[in-house]
Amino acid sequence: MINSPRVCVQVQSVYIESQSSPEEERYVFAYTITIRNLGRTPVQLLKRYWLITNGNGRETEVQGEGVIGVQPHIEPGEEYQYTSGAVIETPMGTMQGHYEMVDVSGNAFSIDIPVFRLAVQTLIH
Repeated sequence: MINSPRVCVQVQSVYIESQSSPEEERYVFAYTITIRNLGRTPVQLLKRYWLITNGNGRETEVQGEGVIGVQPHIEPGEEYQYTSGAVIETPMGTMQGHYEMVDVSGNAFSIDIPVFRLAVQTLIH
C-alpha cells in the first residue's frame, strides 16, 4: 500500500463588502488557500471540488481542472497559495471540498478540505 504524501491545506475567508449587495441577496467572499507539501516528494494539484452551502441550506457544486487556471507543482517543503472567491445569497454559509492530486510516481490521491465558514463579520458572535 502506498502512503499518501503529506499535504496540509489552510483556509482564510473574508467578506468583500464593496462587491456585495445585500438588498439583492448577493454576498461576496474571498478565500485564500495555502497548500503545503510536508512530504518528501513533489506533488501536483490536478482538480478541485467544492460544495458551497448558503445559510438556507442551498448547495452548489463547483469542480474543474486545477485552481485559478493552473495545476501547480509543489516541491517538498514548499507551499502554493492562491485567492479565489464565492458568491452566495445569504450573509453566512460554508464551503468544503477536496483536491485531486498526483505524486511524482503518478499515484493519484485526494486531500480533503474541511468545512470552513463564509460569514459577514458583523454576524459572528
